[in-house]
Amino acid sequence: MPMLGQASGGFTESSSALRLLHVGVRNTVGILTDDAFTQTNPPIVTAPASTISTNVDTSVLGVLSGSVAFTRPDQGSNYVGGPNEPAGALNALCTKPLGLFINNAAGYAYENQPAAASGKGPYVSAMGTYASQLFETQAPAAVGAYAQGDDLQYTTGMGLMASRNGFLIPTLDSAGGALDASASFSSEVTNGASVATTIAILKMPADSVQNEIVFDQRI
Repeated sequence: MPMLGQASGGFTESSSALRLLHVGVRNTVGILTDDAFTQTNPPIVTAPASTISTNVDTSVLGVLSGSVAFTRPDQGSNYVGGPNEPAGALNALCTKPLGLFINNAAGYAYENQPAAASGKGPYVSAMGTYASQLFETQAPAAVGAYAQGDDLQYTTGMGLMASRNGFLIPTLDSAGGALDASASFSSEVTNGASVATTIAILKMPADSVQNEIVFDQRI
């Protein structure tokens, strides 16, 4: 079912995937990494094709609206960007999610590009309620009840974490098994953390009427 209330076509026709319902903090403390403008989408798990989220526009470069903003110690202090999986103990401990990017960093041709001009990529942090059209739809690997490429199941009340591609993904599989201990699902686990950060709690899954998930953010 759709959310209650009415809205113009404005938010559905925007190139931004993240919709701010009750905003926490629009955070601009941090400098975008160079690859925040150049990364391919998806940036990490790209094969086979059945693992790529059907909600990702693969023609757009750079971090995307609704994707996860990470600390990037591989670039230096106070840098934020998309997912990265560098070697080394410091990076393993310190590559952590901060929130969700509000807009595309590079975006489409002929769009206004304030991120390129300022080096800033605003992201939402400190709680809030949001809706997003960007999330993983396919299992990036065979884990638990999922075979590689299976449709992911979203259920109200489940946690959401960052996938290896920096998109929201469930913390549980279709049988209730935890996915946050799997390096094939979570970028944080790949970087050495034992448990992935729960970024949000899902309130409304996407369906045939509304192609976005609604959630309360927890970071």
